Amino acid sequence: MILYTRRLILRPWDISDAEELYKYASDPSVGPAAGWMPHKSVEDSAEIIKTVLSKPENYAVVLRETGKPVGCAGIIFPGDSDFEMQEHEAEIGYWLGVPYWGQGLIPEAVRELQHRCFEQLGCTGIWCGYYDGNEKSRRVQEKCGFKYRMTRPDMPRPIMGDRKTEHFT
Repeated sequence: MILYTRRLILRPWDISDAEELYKYASDPSVGPAAGWMPHKSVEDSAEIIKTVLSKPENYAVVLRETGKPVGCAGIIFPGDSDFEMQEHEAEIGYWLGVPYWGQGLIPEAVRELQHRCFEQLGCTGIWCGYYDGNEKSRRVQEKCGFKYRMTRPDMPRPIMGDRKTEHFT
């Protein structure tokens, strides 16, 4: 599935995207805020594309202007999330390379995924989460109409080897 917005193309990740993925996913400002470790090499990014980013409904956020991926946005279904959802609900996750922060690109991508969830996939609800201190992610959710629902304090983040409070909208 390929989705189009005014400035973006949301398309499946390809192994040829590994170098671009590494460029942004290696930045320590990106992954830890979302609960994952910065990528250590282009090979690491290629492996992540093969094992994690190749799942259905996981999209490279590509600038129409350049044709290059600058982030990721995806839909997660019950059973694939550590958050308990009801049948016909989904969770949306996302991240964006630092040079593109503050341009409204991720809200644009998230709105397209909301449309896909409700209009094409038959979802009855969509969840979104952010960790304490990730104000940029909180703002994305507010801009996209998500409303605060709950907080889970001291949640383990096994990949990060720590615990952090997580908020859900």
